Amino acid sequence: MSAFFEELDFRPTPIGTLSLRRRRDLRLGVDVIEIKLGDEYLMSSMFTASEIALATLGLAEVDSDRVENGLDVVVGGLGLGYTAKAVLEDERVSSLVVVDALQAVIDWHEEGLVPLGADLTADPRCRFVHGDFFALAASKDGFDPDAPGRAFDAVLLDIDHSPDFLLDPDNAAFYREEGLARCAAHLRPGGVFGLWSNDRPDAAFTARVAQVFENARAEEVTFDNPLQDEPFTQTVYLAKKG
Repeated sequence: MSAFFEELDFRPTPIGTLSLRRRRDLRLGVDVIEIKLGDEYLMSSMFTASEIALATLGLAEVDSDRVENGLDVVVGGLGLGYTAKAVLEDERVSSLVVVDALQAVIDWHEEGLVPLGADLTADPRCRFVHGDFFALAASKDGFDPDAPGRAFDAVLLDIDHSPDFLLDPDNAAFYREEGLARCAAHLRPGGVFGLWSNDRPDAAFTARVAQVFENARAEEVTFDNPLQDEPFTQTVYLAKKG
C-alpha cells in the first residue's frame, strides 16, 4: 500500500460493505482515519467536534445531585470512539455501555486499528455491546444484556446522519414519538437524551422530542471545515426525562 493511502480492513455487512481506511492529507499534513459504508462516509477523524460535543453537552445536562453514585451512560454508535472517549473523560461517569450493530467496528477498537481503541478498551468503566441500538431501545430489557431492565442517567445517540437521513429505513420508527418514548423508559427520572445530527436544527423534530421529554432543544455545533475553508454547522439535540 502507498504511504498516502491504506485500507486497514474491509468487510461485508447486512447493510453494505464496510471499510476502514487511512489516508494522508498532504495539505494539512495529517493522517486521516475514515469509516465508509459503501460509498458513504460514516466517520472521519478530521471532523470530531460535534461527536465530542454530544458527550460534553449531554453530560452537562445531568443534575449535579445524581453524581454521588456516579453516572451510568449509554452511547449508541461507536464510530471512531470520539463520543465514548469524551464520556469517559468526565470523572463523574462510573459506567459506559457502547452499543454498535457492526462487529467490525468493535473489533477495530479491540485490535487497536483505530487511534482511540486502546484508550477505550483499557478503561474498566467501558464495555462494548454488539447489538442493534434501535431494537434494544424498543425492548423492555434495554441496552445492557447483562442487566435486563437497567436504567441509565444518559443515552447519547450517533448512528444515523440525521432524523430524516437514515442508514437503514427500519430506524425510522425510533424518531417518532412512540420510539422516543420507548427509549425514555430506559432513563432514570432526570436522565438525559442526546442525539447527533449532521444537519442544522429541525424545529419539527425538536417539537416531537418535546412531546416526550422536558426541556427539549437543539444546540448548533459549528467548526471549521478544512476541506472547504469555511465553517460547517451540525446539531446536538438535548432533552431531559421528567
